[in-house]
Amino acid sequence: MALELGLEHLPACLALDQRALGGLWTAAQWSSELQEPRRPCWGLLEGEQLIAVACGWLVVDELHITVVAVDPARQRQGLGRRVLERLLEQAAALGAAHATLEVAASNGAALALYGRCGFSTAGVRRGYYRNGDDALVQWRRLHDAQEVRIAAHS
Repeated sequence: MALELGLEHLPACLALDQRALGGLWTAAQWSSELQEPRRPCWGLLEGEQLIAVACGWLVVDELHITVVAVDPARQRQGLGRRVLERLLEQAAALGAAHATLEVAASNGAALALYGRCGFSTAGVRRGYYRNGDDALVQWRRLHDAQEVRIAAHS
């Protein structure tokens, strides 16, 4: 079940972050993400375990996607797409006109997911990541929640 995450989900977010991203964010960063109203965060729970998450920041008319993560044991089951789609729907309903994100140029699985969800590459940030990888700046227009759903399923 997809649900909007709150501070009560902090331990689950930290656990998923550790499993999927190697502990990318600190507890303070997650806490800030989960409490700020202009930072929607959606997740999928299986029992008490968070298995997928997508978060972003609403800035004026733009959603900047900050994280999409899926439990490694549950990848390639459409879970990332489900939470990302829900995040895009909410952003569109709140007035966002477009969405953007950065993704490692070497992350083929993420690039495939974002492509299926209507994103395209708008630019490159050379040497963006600690390991020297370039980041591809991905962008897509948001219309309304129904059009977001249709684009994500095409």
